Amino acid sequence: MYPWERVTPKQDSTMRIIHECTSRGFDVAITQTSNLTIRDSITLSYCKTIVKKDKIPKSIPVFYRSIEFELGMHSLNEFDVIFMRANPPLDPLVLNFLDSIKDETFIINAVDGLREANNKIYTASYCDPDREIIPATHVSKNIDYLLQIIEESENDKMILKPLDGFGGSGVIVIEKAAMHNIKSLLEFYINKTKGESNYVILQDFVEGAEEGDVRILMLNGKPIGALRRRPAKGDVRSNISAGGSVEKYKLTKADKILCDKIGKKLVQDGIYYAGLDIINGKLIEINVMSPGTITDINRLNNTKLQVIIVDYLEKVIREKKKLKDNFRAEDIYEN
Repeated sequence: MYPWERVTPKQDSTMRIIHECTSRGFDVAITQTSNLTIRDSITLSYCKTIVKKDKIPKSIPVFYRSIEFELGMHSLNEFDVIFMRANPPLDPLVLNFLDSIKDETFIINAVDGLREANNKIYTASYCDPDREIIPATHVSKNIDYLLQIIEESENDKMILKPLDGFGGSGVIVIEKAAMHNIKSLLEFYINKTKGESNYVILQDFVEGAEEGDVRILMLNGKPIGALRRRPAKGDVRSNISAGGSVEKYKLTKADKILCDKIGKKLVQDGIYYAGLDIINGKLIEINVMSPGTITDINRLNNTKLQVIIVDYLEKVIREKKKLKDNFRAEDIYEN
């Protein structure tokens, strides 16, 4: 996950999952991608393991402040589950470390799924020729090509954002009326890293975007919760981290159809837990690294999504162990 010191316990989604796991008596450890190592062909990580206590505070902020850690190196295949909650972008080398244990430990999301979907190209590459669920989307770092796309667009406005941003960082609206500024803007976004150019996403502006978006949390291909996010005054971004506000939201029939279509591919690709961002029935982004909003959905709906999530993890592990025991039984019988 992201550094422990950056956690805001009152709002943090990861803390809800950690609290639920700890409350069920599981051994829970946290680590960061920079702590991964390989020794004698075994993948390990320097971890902070939560010291078990007889009484777990119900208040998440109190729980956060009360946690004590034991520090030490652990083999990652000791764990039943590895829950990836690091913020994007994800260093591809991290996935190479995890490749060695992906057949032994349940990783959510799967290594191959993260390899394919850990940036916004994943959404842009969905097959949707009639643009029924995804607005026209272009990923490039060729400035001349992007300028051509803007000039040829039938829309007066488009959305520009960095490929590896999160939390609404860098998302802006560009308008044809300011065409004389757009080349300079593209140069800044694409060439801002010295010695290396960056990809950007150019996307059709979806009508209604100024009113915000809908965040839907998906678990094993099914929606488990949703909310509407409204941008702060004078801002196009709906992200809570960018100052947006939230409202209760009930999925429409169209939302459920979209979730069904997207959900099947997510599971097929090993993306078991994700956040969908939808505007006016169009899929804008799929967040697969550390989607938030658990706390707000819980508050607005008097629910506890972390219970549903950890129930799912327990079910997966039971089924894995049952399958493993069956294989052992077949080996004994054959011998």
